Amino acid sequence: MSPLTLGMLYGVVTLVVMFSGMPIAFALGIVASTFMYFFMPPSSLDTITQNVYEEMASITLLSIPLFILKGAAIGKSSAGKDLYSAIHAWMHKVPGGLGIANVFACAMFAAMAGSSPATCSAIGSAGIPEMRRRGYSPGFAAGIIAAGGTLGILLPPSITMILYAVAAEQSLGRLFLAGVGPGVLLVLLFAGYAVFRARKEYAIAYEAYQKEGVQSAYLEKEHFSLKQKLEMLPRVLPFVILLIGVMVALYGGYATPSETAGLGALLAMGLIAIVYRVWRPRQMAPFISATIKESTMLLFIIGMSLLYSYVMSYLNISQSAAQWVVGLHLSKWLLLMVILAMVIVFGFFLPPVSIILMMCPIILPPLKEAGFDLIWFGVVMTIVMEMGLIHPPVGLNIFVIKNIAPDISLKEIVWGVLPFLGLMLFAVVLLCVFPQIATAFPDSLMGVK
Repeated sequence: MSPLTLGMLYGVVTLVVMFSGMPIAFALGIVASTFMYFFMPPSSLDTITQNVYEEMASITLLSIPLFILKGAAIGKSSAGKDLYSAIHAWMHKVPGGLGIANVFACAMFAAMAGSSPATCSAIGSAGIPEMRRRGYSPGFAAGIIAAGGTLGILLPPSITMILYAVAAEQSLGRLFLAGVGPGVLLVLLFAGYAVFRARKEYAIAYEAYQKEGVQSAYLEKEHFSLKQKLEMLPRVLPFVILLIGVMVALYGGYATPSETAGLGALLAMGLIAIVYRVWRPRQMAPFISATIKESTMLLFIIGMSLLYSYVMSYLNISQSAAQWVVGLHLSKWLLLMVILAMVIVFGFFLPPVSIILMMCPIILPPLKEAGFDLIWFGVVMTIVMEMGLIHPPVGLNIFVIKNIAPDISLKEIVWGVLPFLGLMLFAVVLLCVFPQIATAFPDSLMGVK
């Protein structure tokens, strides 16, 4: 059987097993083991455990549970709510300031937690009710949080970027730095849209009041005294200092990513003990349990994805697919468009973790041969996978929002996130035209590659 035919069979069987409803880790592991049984030497089955262990025996992957622990410690406390409240108090006079506050809160929490669902849950549980209470439409409120939550896989420390660095054999520190510029760009785009949409909704509310006397919460004025604003800072500043300290330790070269993750986890646990008095075993149990569950799930998916990729490589499927893509003789940018379209399609039913580990062996060789910077592409691919978190049919953040705001219909949430999908697409175009948005920061701090 030719590698092309075998590859098509491999892909079809994978889709059938996944659409059966089986968990992704089990689906990938079963498909890989089945093809090892039928198409590889019988002795290969004896090496499954060894292969999975060797593939996962990476010091970089060690940072994942530690970053998850840091995010869980912050997310399970009231840090997200306090962070949001402080930003809102200082920005309430800005048009659309509540929406901007949610975008900034999502960005800052994402940089501390490194997880999109955790960001959506922590900021959305406080932000969505507050926005709706002040007149924001349900779809707009849901869209801001769902889109802001996607920043969790772009702004460092990003678990998705850790996996890409492993799969692409690229510098994790340089990749983290490359995500900062595009992350700031998306924050500004989201905040700009929040101002535009809030002004539009305010105008509609004001017109309704003028014509029909209908009083909207949009028209109510809030006031925070300087004393109230200052009183909110003591609870927030320690976590901002934590964020800055972790970044300085990582980017200043004082600690490796794994050491930084451990440092961040210990400091986060220390802060919630001091600020929120969370130090008893019973109080710590929820975030330790959440860390164990999420880490186990994620590492199991990683292990099975790596086994899946190993089988693809052994059967010459990934190499043949890469050669086939190169053989199409597509222009440089058309090649990029085709590959990103593939990422979007995979994003319909796969999480970023599986997309990276399954696709990188196939798509990176042609991209490297075409002259693309793989660090730059990692950032672009991450933004495209961010889109997968908020577009139907399996946008994870959509269902997180639905869980924390069950009275908002799925239709309203989907329509609410569509403008943000357009902004992400615009950001990808800007990165293609001006790659320095991603590359300038790491080049200035770490030198040109």
